[in-house]
Amino acid sequence: MMDSDEADATFDPTRAGLKKYRMTTSTVVFMIFCLCAAGAYGIEEMIPQAGPGLTLVMLIVLPFVWSTPMGLVASELGSAIPEEGGFYRWVQLACGEFWGFQAGWWRTLSIYFDNTIYVVLAGSYTASVIELTPIEEYLFKASVIVLFTCINLRGIRDVGAVSTAISIVVMIAFAMVAAFGFANWQGNPFVPFIPPDQTLLQSIGAGIAIGIWMYSGYESMSTMAGEIEDPQVIPKATLITVPLIMAVYILPTMGGLASLGSWSEWASEGGLSYSDVVATHVPALGILFVFVAVIAQFSIFNTYIASGSRGFFALAEDNLAPRALVKCSEERGVPYVAVLSLGVFSLFVCMFPFEVIVVVDVMLFMAAYVLIFVSACILRIKEPDLERPFKVPFGTRGFITMCVPPLSIAFIALFINGTDYFVGGMLALVSGPVAYFVFKRRYGGLTKIDPVRHPINPRTRLGIGDIRRMAWMFGGLTAIGIIAVLFLPWYDDPQSYADDYGIEGLFDILMNIIRWMTAAFGAFTVALLIIAKRVEPA
Repeated sequence: MMDSDEADATFDPTRAGLKKYRMTTSTVVFMIFCLCAAGAYGIEEMIPQAGPGLTLVMLIVLPFVWSTPMGLVASELGSAIPEEGGFYRWVQLACGEFWGFQAGWWRTLSIYFDNTIYVVLAGSYTASVIELTPIEEYLFKASVIVLFTCINLRGIRDVGAVSTAISIVVMIAFAMVAAFGFANWQGNPFVPFIPPDQTLLQSIGAGIAIGIWMYSGYESMSTMAGEIEDPQVIPKATLITVPLIMAVYILPTMGGLASLGSWSEWASEGGLSYSDVVATHVPALGILFVFVAVIAQFSIFNTYIASGSRGFFALAEDNLAPRALVKCSEERGVPYVAVLSLGVFSLFVCMFPFEVIVVVDVMLFMAAYVLIFVSACILRIKEPDLERPFKVPFGTRGFITMCVPPLSIAFIALFINGTDYFVGGMLALVSGPVAYFVFKRRYGGLTKIDPVRHPINPRTRLGIGDIRRMAWMFGGLTAIGIIAVLFLPWYDDPQSYADDYGIEGLFDILMNIIRWMTAAFGAFTVALLIIAKRVEPA
């Protein structure tokens, strides 16, 4: 499915106009903590959907089969290729320009959507304690976006300082939850293991998407490697952050369930939450905890502006996005156009509800993660002598074996998030090859940097072999669509869509969309293979 291009020229941050900053390991730890967690908010939804026992088991198991492999892969590749753009350049080196673009586009686009979720959540948390009109709530969200966009325009050192301060507050707050919970232990937090009216498979499907989301983001810091004097602090910090986040998730959740119980009433809005674990004994701390919840969302938004903006910056640097995105401020060396683009995007998208924004997010970052894991395996095989200051202490076979569980989880998660997520995600994935076709032809891509290593096909104005790569991609989407057509009617509950969206027959409409998309993808595959046979060199 993929082919490897020769290594690209080393990224030069000075040429790009970026400024390097000295960052300590602890500062990077706090930035990664904000990118991946900033508290256990979100797990409240997982508890009633999956059951308290299964929630705790997934919180304990997922790090070993999902986040730890990603943390190790990100550490190894980040130490070997410590360049601005991070995971985009890892995939580019392993799989070539086309697949590198897909990884960079999908993950960065997911960050643009994902980042706005945290502003929406901050507005919801604030509105839960302060009565706000819709206009007032939007003005609050807009002010947050403007404030943290301005902080990001000052450079990643200021981003790191804000992340450090907020992370310390959040960690103290959740340490209090764990302490109050364990001190007031009332019952077994693992009972019941799953909701009585669900099967084990249904419970796993209901909770695993949230669990994966909670344990994602370890690769995001890599996009800023070109702005750090010693980028090797990133893999060091990643290895520290993985167990730290496990503790922040598992201990407060276990203590909260053991002290409060009432597992079916937990919810991020309008139900029991981590604040109640503390407020039950010290009521004044309940309001304080809402404040912590709000600033935790601020911290995630703050760091993801930095990470997401560098994704499109790296694409633009390689002539695969509008060149305006590489413009950097002279004094601080910040890619200000890229930063502002994320801020403007958030100002518009934050008007939509949480459920609409998140629909396109999950499949985008899952697809990017698949490419990252595959690239890591390819580089182990094809670039065994690549200098890796940090190397996962497994041989190549052991390394590939480590990558199999997260790849399997990512594939399964494509189908169990729900039919609405699947439709939104499939449409979002198609934006990748469409954007590549437009930007490669318009801006030239890596051919402008090195036409010898990256020759162009004059008949298509794309890279040689790109039509075949597109055919393989649409063929993969066709196969995924066929699986969905067979699996989703058996797995999903049609009535839930009528109840949630208020539209009778919505599930049938969504399934028809999937069938038409699958047929269209199949037709594209055949057409592209025919075109490739005529226009691509043998």
